[in-house]
Amino acid sequence: MTQRKGEKTTISIQEHMAIDVCPGPIQPIKQISDYFPRYPRGLPPTAPPALSRAGSLRSTSTSQKSEGPAADPKQDEDDLDQAFGATALVASKKEEEPDVEGYDSDDSTTLGTLDFSLLYDQENNALHCTINKAKGLKPMDHNGLSDPYVKLHLLPGASKANKLRTKTLRNTLNPVWSETLTYYGITDEDMVRKTLRISVCDEDKFRHNEFIGETRIPLKKLKPNQTKNFSNCLEKQLPIDKTDDKSLEERGRIMISLKYSSQKCGLVVGIIRCAHLAAMDANGFSDPYVKTYLKPDENKKSKHKTAVKKKTLNPEFNEEFFYEIKYADLSKKTLEVTVWDYDIGKSNDFIGGVSLGINANGERLKHWFDCLKNKDKKIERWHTLTNELPGSGYND
Repeated sequence: MTQRKGEKTTISIQEHMAIDVCPGPIQPIKQISDYFPRYPRGLPPTAPPALSRAGSLRSTSTSQKSEGPAADPKQDEDDLDQAFGATALVASKKEEEPDVEGYDSDDSTTLGTLDFSLLYDQENNALHCTINKAKGLKPMDHNGLSDPYVKLHLLPGASKANKLRTKTLRNTLNPVWSETLTYYGITDEDMVRKTLRISVCDEDKFRHNEFIGETRIPLKKLKPNQTKNFSNCLEKQLPIDKTDDKSLEERGRIMISLKYSSQKCGLVVGIIRCAHLAAMDANGFSDPYVKTYLKPDENKKSKHKTAVKKKTLNPEFNEEFFYEIKYADLSKKTLEVTVWDYDIGKSNDFIGGVSLGINANGERLKHWFDCLKNKDKKIERWHTLTNELPGSGYND
């Protein structure tokens, strides 16, 4: 077939099909990652032994080519395949190991340990929680570090009302706080049924704070007035049982004193202080005050009110109110105590309340009976505030 100058060569379909293009046995195609193995962060990118072996294989084959008869190129390819295959195997083993700095750690990676101590001061109804230090925390930030802090909750009834937290320490996986956080108003009843939840979190300025790990301690493990030390491994976040009646949500604690005065023929009610009140304002605080009623109150004259304490969740009132009543009538009465947040220009917010009397139970009933049995003796007790109080209105 003649071809003119400048004309492209054309091949018919018959000629194309007649060309033998069979490449022989199909070889597996290597991935480019096989030739560029990845190393875990923090390790120097030095060549593994297998790669050195490949280099030696290359040099050996080159010297054989120059000194002896031509080497079999297929054999060289097999040697290189074996060398790079070993390199890929080493790289894959490296990738399976936990990251050196802890990045992208999976469920099996440890979250760290926390050292702390607990002391129940029975006489003062206080639980002292000393957060000492943490070790080997999981990195949460891009720099391979964290900004950890510790927060405490009492379960059941975990809420902002009973949350305490330490200061935040920056850029560390081994923070040392040496900080003591104290819960006031802890009763023997609380020590039997409550559990302390201790969580370690990472603080972020521009995002939500991240959870690192937690540990939980049933308070019944503690002996009164004896410090107990702990060094616990942190665990993943455990679910909180929300099946409890929401009416029993805790909103803080209040210390009340009761005394029946035989000389004045009346009941003296003391509002001493509150602790860990629920925050009702946008600034994270409340402006609390306390109201008391002695019911049934047919004449609507039993209402007493304390002064307002500004911007605090732990107010001290130290105020007493007197109810003139015969001793025999006390067994028919109920003392209702409510705590409110004062707001200007709108309705005041109900924080929590407690009811003492013959229809109460637990510590509330015991406090009332102790008052009846011990005339002229002031008896002080801490009580838990709940978000509902039977028979009490929510309009101030």
